Amino acid sequence: MHQRDNDIYASAPLRRLLDEQTRVLTPELQRCFGTHALLLGVSADDVPPALPMLGSWTTLHLVDAHDGRYRGDLRAAADEPLPFVDDAFELVLLRHVLEVAPSASALLAEASRVLAPGGVLALTGVHPLSGWAPWFFWRTRGRPHALQMPLRLGQLLQQDGLEVEQVQRVGRLWPGLTQPPAMAAHLLGGGYVLIARKRRRMVTPLRLKPVPVRVPPNSQLSPGARRSSAL
Repeated sequence: MHQRDNDIYASAPLRRLLDEQTRVLTPELQRCFGTHALLLGVSADDVPPALPMLGSWTTLHLVDAHDGRYRGDLRAAADEPLPFVDDAFELVLLRHVLEVAPSASALLAEASRVLAPGGVLALTGVHPLSGWAPWFFWRTRGRPHALQMPLRLGQLLQQDGLEVEQVQRVGRLWPGLTQPPAMAAHLLGGGYVLIARKRRRMVTPLRLKPVPVRVPPNSQLSPGARRSSAL
């Protein structure tokens, strides 16, 4: 019998799902570039993908939802704002962390805040309308986990100034299936990936105020200029 504990993300089914989500995300994230990226995950051995055009990663893990603290490159309370300045990262990757966060909407807003304009936010999770949902809730009974609807997450991101570029179902139909699918993406897959981009700030052009120019009475004007327009 499977143990119903907080180590669900170390189980074989979810490890397979994580691998399939990474297969779908990696080609899209290969185009991301910049100097800083952030990974928020749920497993202490979760490592960021190798992306050649990104300089460095900051990695935080919310392994134990009861503990309520991020571990990894630094320690921070999970129910407080992320300890980063605005627009700090060109890429923010959330791997299943919304399922264990004290407030998924608050964490999503924080991820949007620390994302730089033009940067990419990538999400993965277990789809609540899939064959995985009963198994997931059985394994996490009594634990603070909550599956998130990708449609709802997309709406929250749009409110925070992001544009959703891709939402896709990923993985096997059932967690007990061990035969690898022909393709990682599947219409009825148990997981999902979501990719959104933060809108760049609009530059408001300055409105120049005309300054009258005094022209001496005997001065020469350029051809076509009218003395009345310069006085």
